[in-house]
Amino acid sequence: MIAAKGRNIGLTRRPLLGTLLLGTLLLALAPHTLWSAQPVFQLTSPAFEDGGMLPRKASNNIPGNARCVGDNVSPPLAWKNAPAGTKSFALVIENPEGRGGLGSIHWVAYGIPPQITLFDEGEAGRDSDHYVGGQNTLKSAHYAGPCTPAGRPQHYLFYIIATDLDPKALPPGLTLPELRDKLARHAIASTGLVGLFAHPD
Repeated sequence: MIAAKGRNIGLTRRPLLGTLLLGTLLLALAPHTLWSAQPVFQLTSPAFEDGGMLPRKASNNIPGNARCVGDNVSPPLAWKNAPAGTKSFALVIENPEGRGGLGSIHWVAYGIPPQITLFDEGEAGRDSDHYVGGQNTLKSAHYAGPCTPAGRPQHYLFYIIATDLDPKALPPGLTLPELRDKLARHAIASTGLVGLFAHPD
């Protein structure tokens, strides 16, 4: 006990050996965290940065719709560092602000084999043996680009899900809610990025 400002204060000291043993135990309980941390699962695009503007050609080209100002060319996408146990991927593009806030789904794809790590520009807009097409808001299995109203840019969410399902486990034509149901207890990890698009007033 020592005195400080007229009061007795009890000091508790942790023995040096105990401190060393505690540190050793914590390191043993969390192996590899300091020397071999797992690389981060990551989705990127050479066409736009996370939080950046999508190119105009990514917008849809529906005849008669003045909001559709592009060529409906899907942007290229690439991913890396999938977690252990990944047997297939699912990839979704959605806009939560679409349809007046009801949300719009621009692409649903799954059954992507684990050895596939990219989609070329335009690949999501056509049939491919690299994915199984689901169903977007337009009831298409392919990419449908933004048709954004005039005003502030809207947010387009691109995200990929690593799963433990065989690439041929799911049938074609699933909507996003159906896909989510099928992936329950099979999703391992996900990563994504956001693209913005604004109507050129």
